[in-house]
Formats: sequence, structure tokens, C-alpha cells
Amino acid sequence: MSVRGKAFVAGVFEHPLRDIPDRSTAQIHAEVAVGALADAGLSMSDVDGYFCSGDAPGFGPLSMADHLGLSLSYMDTLEMGGSSYVGQVGHAAAAIAAGKCSVALITLAGRPRHEAVRRMSALQDSPEAPFEQPYGPTTVSMYALAARRHMHEYGTTSEQLAEVKVAASLHAQHNPNALLRKPVTVEQVVGSRMVSDPLHLLDCCVVTDGGGAVVVVSPEIARSLHRPVAKVLGHGEAPKHSNGGRIDLTHTGALWSGPRAFQEAGVTTADIDYASIYDSFTITVLQTIEDLGFCAKGEGGRFVLDGALQAPYGKLPFNTDGGGLCNNHPTNRGGITKVVEAVRQLRGEAHPAVQVPDCQIALAHGTGGSLGTRSGSATLVLGVADA
Repeated sequence: MSVRGKAFVAGVFEHPLRDIPDRSTAQIHAEVAVGALADAGLSMSDVDGYFCSGDAPGFGPLSMADHLGLSLSYMDTLEMGGSSYVGQVGHAAAAIAAGKCSVALITLAGRPRHEAVRRMSALQDSPEAPFEQPYGPTTVSMYALAARRHMHEYGTTSEQLAEVKVAASLHAQHNPNALLRKPVTVEQVVGSRMVSDPLHLLDCCVVTDGGGAVVVVSPEIARSLHRPVAKVLGHGEAPKHSNGGRIDLTHTGALWSGPRAFQEAGVTTADIDYASIYDSFTITVLQTIEDLGFCAKGEGGRFVLDGALQAPYGKLPFNTDGGGLCNNHPTNRGGITKVVEAVRQLRGEAHPAVQVPDCQIALAHGTGGSLGTRSGSATLVLGVADA
């Protein structure tokens, strides 16, 4: 079932705090839900579909529906790590297109600065884990493994990876809520301490409390609202398996999720005005850019040079809120912030210093799991209401 034009993002909200010691995860879910619904001009009583992931407490959508006081005809949960919430926008659009609900609320919240992240770890709970755990893998080491292989295969350099962080930091300086607002240079990135060779400290995302929410509605509801909405044009998902140990470390699931989303949307990479790309690490962005087709495989390092990712006039303005590298990465499912900033760009509501002129089509992409083991990708293409 194609979702093109059958659902609209009507409301978005990102929690303004990055350190929240005095509230529960459920409270943060509730706060972002209220914020996104207010942004759309709707209320809890309008919601008939609810979506969340493994960050939700208790029994996920069951517990949160009770906490929020929702009367629902449809519920869904999805566990694909950082790609979960990008994927759930597509799932919500499909549910609306099928007539299962008309106002879908999607919420994310987490407090990793104050409590352990609740998740099904791709490293600890997978069927292959007994074969991997004796070698002591960690999240960062698995991404570092992919980065090192990309360097070996294509000559990618630490300085090229650093360009991703530099662009994110230049954007974050304009975001008053970003955790890290100070711009950095390539030299500062490669000069920061090594965390897992070849990834330095500044190649890694921030760890923040917080959350976000998105409201997806039917065309009928969208027409009744007095608020700019973003049209869901296309959605694609794909896993990338470890392939029994014969894994290619140089690509991600975006190799498949991207073309599916572009085909459904009826667009190409040349049509994308702005991209929100999941940035758990700098290597994640570089590989995703290649796999989505913005450049050939192995050309990502050269593509990001000369301010290519910098808004508003780079070849591919990205993560104008500062992204996970500088702004916000609540829990291991920070992909919802990618949708939030993409909608801001389409509405013309990003900071004036980074607002892409006449932004008509935006992409949001999430990566979940680990580039070095198994992962999942979700790609979402959004457009202005008349696109």
C-alpha cells in the first residue's frame, strides 16, 4: 500500500531539556505528547492511534495509553533502535491509509543520563551474541570497525569524518537547546581523545535526557487544521543482517530503504532540499549518504568536504538542529528528532541562519543497531502540503 499523500505530519515537538533528573520517563512521554498535539491544534481526546518503542515504560503502548488517558482504535510498537521512530511515521501513515485511525500520536522519551537505557541490545540479545561476546564488543567499537573498514577500502580519512561533526556544530550554535553549542574545527575533532580507533570523542553523539513527539493525521483532519502540515510522500525500511559472519561493513540498510522511499515518493536524490540523517557517529552519516545515493559508494569522504553538509547553501544541508552529534540523542532511539527538524524545515521554522530557502522536499533517515553487526534502516520523504 502506497502512503503517498494519504497522511500528513501535523504536529511535532522536541523536549527543550537535555538533563531531566526530576521526572519519570512516562512524564516526559506525556510532556512531549502534549507539546506535539498543541503544535497541531489537537488534544488527547482527538487521538485514536498511538505508537511508541522500547523506551516506553511498562507494556509499551498499553501502559502509555493508560497513562495518557487515550481512547484508541489502533496501537503499534516497533523496535529497530534509532530507526524506530522514523519507521513509525511510515507505519502511522499506513494505518491511517487503511482506515485504522485518523490521528496518530508517536512519542519517545528517555533519561540515559540518570538511569540505564532499557532496550533489547543488538550486541547482547541477538542469536549470535554467544559467538561475539567473548571478544568484548561495544556499540562504539562496532561502529569503529565499520569506520576502519571504510578507510581501508576507500581511503576515507579521519579529517573527512570530522567534516560531519564540524557541520553539525556550526548548526548547533543557533539552537538554544542544543547540549553542545560551540563550533569546532576539523583539527579539534581529530585532536580529541581516541575512544575506539579510528573514532575520536567528537566523532560520537551526545548522551541526553529528553524526547520528542510527532502527530500524523488523515487528509480530512489535515484540512481542518489551521497549521502548516507536511505531506508523507514515501517510506522505506530494511534490515541489514550479519549474514552469518560474512558481513560487508561498508554499507547500511539505507541501500534498500532509500530507494523504496524514493520510488514511493516519486522523487530522486536531486529533489531533496534538506536531509535529517541519523548521526550516532560520524561514520554513520558518511555511509548513509553513500547508500541513499547522494554519491557513489566510497565517495562519501570527498562528498562532505568544502561545507557540503552546511546549511543553508551546501550541496546537502543536514541536521540543522545540531543532530545527535551536538544537539540531542535521547535513548538509543533518537530518530524522532530527525522527523521533527525535517518538518521545521518544510514549515520554514528552522533558525533563520540555517533555514534552507524554499524547502519543498525533506528526507529523514534513521539507523538502528550497529554498523558492525546487525542494523535496520528507515527512510522517510516528506514534502510541503502541495508538493
